Amino acid sequence: MPDYRYYTSATWTEGRKGRVSGEGIADPIRFSAPPEFMGDAGTWTPEHFFAAAIASCFVTTFKAIAEFSKFEFLSLQVEVEAILEKEQGGFNFTKVVVQPLLEIAAASEQERALRLLEKAERACLISRSVKSQIELQPEVFVRAVEPTAVANA
Repeated sequence: MPDYRYYTSATWTEGRKGRVSGEGIADPIRFSAPPEFMGDAGTWTPEHFFAAAIASCFVTTFKAIAEFSKFEFLSLQVEVEAILEKEQGGFNFTKVVVQPLLEIAAASEQERALRLLEKAERACLISRSVKSQIELQPEVFVRAVEPTAVANA
């Protein structure tokens, strides 16, 4: 089985700011330390990258599981809260709250939707790769979809 490698590079630009780029990715991302660590407000931070990695991994993992399971959904939004605390050895992310909001068309699919969300949380490689506690807080809601009108023949 081959291994896969992903390369990124971060470059200091000034103050507590920099730019991160990824191999084969056209647009670099500006970042800063967070304001609470003397960085600039309104700029991506490594802490945001951490939370974004978990959120984006959850979305892509759920989509793959849904396709494999032939499960259709209308929309998925995932919010992540990553909690950073100072511990004996320094700052650590001590808890990550993952809140997927999944929209489906049929109430009869709610239980299955929850099972697939839980499966995605267990399968997400970013979540499995961090030592922080990962907590899943899913929410599923139903939006009735109007059947398409059948043309009179």
